Amino acid sequence: MTGQMLIEAWRAMGANRLRTFLTMLGMVIGVGAVVLMLAIGQGAQYSVEESISSMGSNLFIILSGSSTSGGMRMGAGATPTLTVADAQALSELPEISAVSPAVPGTAQVVYGSNNWSTSVYGTTPAYLTVRNWSVSEGYPFTDSDVRSATRVALIGQTVVDNIFGSEDPVNKIIRIRQSPYLVVGVLSRKGQSLDGRDQDDTILIPVTTAQRKLFGTQFQGSVRFIMAQAASAQMMASAEKEMESLLRQRHHIQEGAESDFTIRNLTALANTAAQATRVMSIMLGAIASISLLVGGIGIMNIMLVSVTERTREIGIRVAIGARRRDIMTQFLLEAVIISISGCTVGVLLGVIGAAAVNRFAEITVVITGISILMAFMVASCVGVFFGFYPARKAALLKPIDALRYQ
Repeated sequence: MTGQMLIEAWRAMGANRLRTFLTMLGMVIGVGAVVLMLAIGQGAQYSVEESISSMGSNLFIILSGSSTSGGMRMGAGATPTLTVADAQALSELPEISAVSPAVPGTAQVVYGSNNWSTSVYGTTPAYLTVRNWSVSEGYPFTDSDVRSATRVALIGQTVVDNIFGSEDPVNKIIRIRQSPYLVVGVLSRKGQSLDGRDQDDTILIPVTTAQRKLFGTQFQGSVRFIMAQAASAQMMASAEKEMESLLRQRHHIQEGAESDFTIRNLTALANTAAQATRVMSIMLGAIASISLLVGGIGIMNIMLVSVTERTREIGIRVAIGARRRDIMTQFLLEAVIISISGCTVGVLLGVIGAAAVNRFAEITVVITGISILMAFMVASCVGVFFGFYPARKAALLKPIDALRYQ
C-alpha cells in the first residue's frame, strides 16, 4: 500500500516538474546553507581547540612585578622579581605537576650563509612537559646542561626551514649572537597560537646559558616569567591560591601589600575564546536555518495549490473507498519526498561549497556526519510539518463537494 502511494506521489510531482523543482529549490538552498555554515563554525571551533591544545593543559603564567620610573608605571614583567629558586619551590607544591622558568629574548641566528631573527627562550627541560611539546628529531637538553650552562639548543620547525632548508640540523653548529650552539634536537610542529604568533619560530636553550652567556640578567638567577602546570583541571583554583601564598611568603610581602608578581590562568583565557567560537557556530547554524523555514513555507504553498488543482481527483478517490487517512498520507508523502530530495541535493552543494571555501579562502572547515544527519532529520520534519495542513485539508474534503468542484 505504501509502495503504491510512493509511486503515485512520484507521478504527481512528475506531472509538474518545473513547479516541483522550484519548490525543492528552497529546501536545497536551506540545507546547503546549514551544512556550509555549520562546517565553517565547527572549523573555527576546531582551530581554536587546536591552538588551546598546542599551548598545553591546566596552565598558569607567573609574570614579574611592575615598576614605577619618573612617575610612569611600567607593565607586568618590567621588574625582575622572580627567580629560578621560586620555580623550584613552586614545583614542590602537591597541586603542581611541572614548572618551568623562562628568560625570553630575540636574537639573530646564523648557519652558513643563512641567517634568521627569532625568539630565544632560556628555560629548563620541564618546559616541554608544561607546553606538551615533543622533540621530532634528536633529543632534548637535560638538567645537566642547565647546571653546566651548556651551549646547546632545540630549534623550531620555522627556524629549520629558514636556515637549514632540507639539511638535517641535528648535531650542527649554529651561531646565536656570534656564539656557537650545538643543535641537539628539533621541536615538533605547533602552528599558530591564539594570538596568531608562530610558535615554531623559536629556539630553546638552557636557562642558565641565557642568563650567563646570552642575554644576561639584572639580578643573579632572575627570570622574566614562570610557567606552571596544575596536576588536574579540578586543582586549578587551589593551585593558584597555593602559588600566590608561597610566592608572597618567599618575597616577604606583608599582608595587605600588593604582590610583586602576577598570576594568569591561561586555560581560563583559552576556554573563553573556545566558548566564543561555540556561540558563533550556533549563531551561524541558526541564521542558516531560516532558509529551511522559508523552504518549508514554499512547500506548504505549493501543496495547497496542488490540493486545489486535484480536488476532483480527491473526490473520486474518496467516492470509490479511499479513507481520509489514505488521502492525508498521500499528500504527506509528496511533501516529504520533496523535502528529502531537496535535502540530498542541498547536502551535496553544502559539501562542495565547504570544500571550495577550504581551498580558495584557506579557512578551516569541518564537516561531520552529525551535521549531515541533522540536516536530513530537519528536512523531513519540515516536510511533515508544512505538509500536514495541506494534507489535512485534502483529507477533510467532502466527496460530493469535491466532485462538483470545477
